[in-house]
Amino acid sequence: MSDRTLYPAERGDLRLSFEYFPPKNEEMERQLFDTARSLDVFAPGFVSVTYGAGGSTKSRSLTTVKRLIEECDMPGTAAHLTCVGASRAEVDQVIEEFAKAGVRHFVALRGDPPGGIGASYSPFPGGYENAAALVAGLARRGRFEISVSAYPEKHPESSTVDADIDMLKRKVDNGATRALTQFFFDNDDFERYLERVRAAGITIPIVPGILPINNFAQVTKFAGLCGARVPEVLATRLAHLDDKPEERFKEATHIAAEQIADLARRGIRDFHLYTMNRAPLISAVCDLVGFPHRAAADGMPQGAAA
Repeated sequence: MSDRTLYPAERGDLRLSFEYFPPKNEEMERQLFDTARSLDVFAPGFVSVTYGAGGSTKSRSLTTVKRLIEECDMPGTAAHLTCVGASRAEVDQVIEEFAKAGVRHFVALRGDPPGGIGASYSPFPGGYENAAALVAGLARRGRFEISVSAYPEKHPESSTVDADIDMLKRKVDNGATRALTQFFFDNDDFERYLERVRAAGITIPIVPGILPINNFAQVTKFAGLCGARVPEVLATRLAHLDDKPEERFKEATHIAAEQIADLARRGIRDFHLYTMNRAPLISAVCDLVGFPHRAAADGMPQGAAA
């Protein structure tokens, strides 16, 4: 296996987007913006900023989005938006605030219940009852690009995959233009899901969410909460490297790059990477796959603008 690129052929037609979360303190803020500037070399189609349920991170999310747009020259920055724990009027006010900041792309999500993942969900009185209703609300308020969520392994609260797909179709019918999936590690699961989505008449892009494994224990915990499966082979590849950080980093790079390369061979062209606000592993994965740097993408030799 080459350490240079896993997918050198036709790599120029692969597209990237990155997800960030709003920082909690000054140190995390510096890390986030250093990461965003570093990863911008890969010319992402957009970056997105998460938003806590019920607006729990509204101020930090809005500040982060404004800085990415204004200071980092990332006008395509997308703002996540949830409808849990808020009235329609409150959510609509948030939409207006983001729109005034220059946001033209929202990631519309229901959000986790106030009690956290696994708690029972009830719509907020007078609020948007679910993500499909939120998409409709966004579509009524402006000409926004609207991304939504999708779940190759089923949302943990859904009774069946068909119920999930029915909800996705409702979101599309209400104006969604793209779906970003929950992270997954088995590409066969994604391919089967995509076949069922297309059979249901859903034609919008279904963009796989890729989570490079910075911390195996943490990812396993995340997966357990959101219903994602971590194949045993990943544990086999990573578990014995806990005390070998350089080897673990290299193996984690290969795991994510191999997943992207395999999906590309299956015809997928768009990829949404969950960065955890850290650049090194994401950069290594993108380089190993063979994503061109911005200078090269603009027709300049790599390094010419350094």
